[in-house]
Amino acid sequence: MPPTDAELIELENRRSELRSHYIVPAAERAESPGRGIHHAALICSDVERTIQFYQGQLGFPLVELVENRDYHGSSHLFFDVGNKTLLGFFDFPGLGLQPGVESIGSVQHIAISATKERWDEVRGRLDAAGIAYAGPDIGIPESMYFRDPDGIGIELLSDPLMYFGGHQLDEE
Repeated sequence: MPPTDAELIELENRRSELRSHYIVPAAERAESPGRGIHHAALICSDVERTIQFYQGQLGFPLVELVENRDYHGSSHLFFDVGNKTLLGFFDFPGLGLQPGVESIGSVQHIAISATKERWDEVRGRLDAAGIAYAGPDIGIPESMYFRDPDGIGIELLSDPLMYFGGHQLDEE
């Protein structure tokens, strides 16, 4: 059941408190100790179908495919999603894994920055393959949403990296 108007006001007040307590202005922020996300590791049910989707439909080059070093018989594959960032997948044959569900602690979606010019190419491939997508005509003009063959939510986002809500997050 969606929150009531009173609950929405309370939630926004709490977000405001958290922002003012935890967000430090960009000029005063400590430098992040990280260098960026090396890769996100997801699970697929079919290696070839995953390659056909991410490389064939979305255009992200497959750059590695090896046996998983932690589980013999499993594959570990990587796609280049730009800016030296990888999207990784494992398959785990024989484990009888069930499809994922949206839940606390799970991945809701992966947002990948891509120019709107690239969207036309992707939309054409998705249309040709009969893959449904939403956007940018759903009230969020900078986003296009769809699901991969295993139901993982993907967002193509036209915003540049570190940009959100109308402003650059790494600037004042």
